[in-house]
Amino acid sequence: MIKRLVNVKIPAGKGEDELYKLVKKKAGGRLGYFRILKKSLDARDKGNIHWLYSVAYSPDKESDDKPPLEKLKNAPTVCVIGSGPSGLCCAVRLCERGYSPVILERGKSVDERTLAVDMFFSERKLDINCNVQFGEGGAGTFSDGKLNTQTKDGYNRDILEIFARFGAPEEILYLNKPHIGSDKLKVVLKNIRAYIEGCGGRFLFNKKFVGFDSSDSELKSVIFCDVISGEEGELPVSAAVLAVGHSARDTFRMLHDSGLYMEPRDFAVGVRVEHLSERISFSQYGVACKLLPAADYKLVSHAHERTVFTFCMCPGGVVIPAASEDGGVVVNGMSDFARDGMNSNSALMVQLSRADFGEGLFDGMEFQRTIEERAFAAGGRTYRAPCQLFGDFARDRVSDKFGEVLPTYAAGVQFAPLSEVLPAVAVEAFKTAVPDMGRRLKGFDSADALFTGVESRFSSPVRIVRGADRQSVSLKNLYPCGEGSGYSGGITSSAADGIKTAEYIYNPVSYTHLTLPTIRL
Repeated sequence: MIKRLVNVKIPAGKGEDELYKLVKKKAGGRLGYFRILKKSLDARDKGNIHWLYSVAYSPDKESDDKPPLEKLKNAPTVCVIGSGPSGLCCAVRLCERGYSPVILERGKSVDERTLAVDMFFSERKLDINCNVQFGEGGAGTFSDGKLNTQTKDGYNRDILEIFARFGAPEEILYLNKPHIGSDKLKVVLKNIRAYIEGCGGRFLFNKKFVGFDSSDSELKSVIFCDVISGEEGELPVSAAVLAVGHSARDTFRMLHDSGLYMEPRDFAVGVRVEHLSERISFSQYGVACKLLPAADYKLVSHAHERTVFTFCMCPGGVVIPAASEDGGVVVNGMSDFARDGMNSNSALMVQLSRADFGEGLFDGMEFQRTIEERAFAAGGRTYRAPCQLFGDFARDRVSDKFGEVLPTYAAGVQFAPLSEVLPAVAVEAFKTAVPDMGRRLKGFDSADALFTGVESRFSSPVRIVRGADRQSVSLKNLYPCGEGSGYSGGITSSAADGIKTAEYIYNPVSYTHLTLPTIRL
């Protein structure tokens, strides 16, 4: 019989072998089954920092095996457009249900994509179809691979199990704040691809979705273009999952011109802020920081009339070039599994509304593009990123030398006034909010903290509207899905959205008890 222990305390610096010994003693010296259910760090008292575990155990052998999913025989062709978290997890679940999906991806496979991204980082030569935004794995490939989410979704556990099954560290199954790391994500992606191909699925890389054929408002085929040769192709399908990501601006235009109903969305913009990793860890943990992994943080300030918040925090990570269009600078954050870099960084964002950029469908998208072009100009028009020390930013002074924090942005930085790049409301909000955040996290408002701009791809500026049946309200058998369609944010919620879409395609009747997430416009 499986029993549970909760809130088992293990001192900082002690390993999980200590936990195993404790549980084995509790089980009377015989442990046939042992599984960690949850692990979190309790750092509320810096003098008594410890790990908290919940475990399942039994003196006898037990099995965690789940019954296999039922499969559809002679499944029709489904095309998944985009190979980010939502598209890939949708394709995996389709395979588990008996389908052999075709995955259409404008970028390259992960190894080739890594070469293209490295060239952009080092030589500042941008491939507009294969970059940090586009290619196998989507924008999530070059990130921290964070899998924590605020959504309470019945499929979140499925996501963790999928990633662990294909090579992610097993600890993601029980960590309170699981992450994979960009280095390990690439291995996971190749394993997922091998599984899908082993189920009869196909990946069509360098193939950009450019249109569709329909009759009686029902999708019949997907039209794509080879981004290298320019040759067009057409794929007859029974359904298509639209998982193009939040940066597919040309695709958004094409869909609108083709008659799909879409809506504008609010979003946030900002910068990446860097601190020394050891400073953040000491502020969070005190002297115990030497025994613990690099610390993270999550901060929100309401000191200004606009909410300012941190997002996608990368302990021991780097700031990376994330542009996908010529003549624009975009930044993002990335860290490997070890999280052992000198700096820690986070997006520092201010919430905007349509009153800031216009009510038109693509006004938000054009607003994003405008500040990216300003950042490109401020950085010298070479894809260097404009940067400024916070102390100088707060005093409206152009920085002329670095303090203790040196930039990690791979394409190089150039001192420039970010007030000429960001919207005025963001500048004033940051000046108010950062000192407020510093009162809760000592050192966050350090004069040497480094701002690098711009972080403009927080979320999709449009939503491709779908109904309760998860299909486009304009076109039957087209399933908008994931972050690019405006129905999720982050790896886990996007992946869960992909699985739910696959389940609906497999069996719409049994799916009807599930509800769509509530999304604020």
